[in-house]
Amino acid sequence: MQQLKGESASMTKKIELIQLSQRKLLGHGLSSCNLDELHEIDSQLERSLHSIRARKAQLMMEQIEHLKSKERLLREENAKLSHKVSAQEKEVVTYGSQSSQSSDMDVETALFIGLPERRCS
Repeated sequence: MQQLKGESASMTKKIELIQLSQRKLLGHGLSSCNLDELHEIDSQLERSLHSIRARKAQLMMEQIEHLKSKERLLREENAKLSHKVSAQEKEVVTYGSQSSQSSDMDVETALFIGLPERRCS
């Protein structure tokens, strides 16, 4: 039982120290710090910032790679769609010229030899 009380007291002390350290890292309660403590806090913050910036850079690089991949896929899809549109335009032009040729053949013509007839009204 004594051992549990000792462990509990030890844990409570550790929690208090961690909370105090956290407050100092957040900039609270610095008036009680001496110069060495402030240098230590500054060093901890610099290490934290370095770690944060490295992680941020890593995430940005991953996002850039993802976006480049997406861009490549979109360019490929765009090229396929452009070819498809070109093929459809060629079909329309070909169909249009065939249609005009077939309509030319449907025209009836008549040939009259001699003087034109006079029509009386």
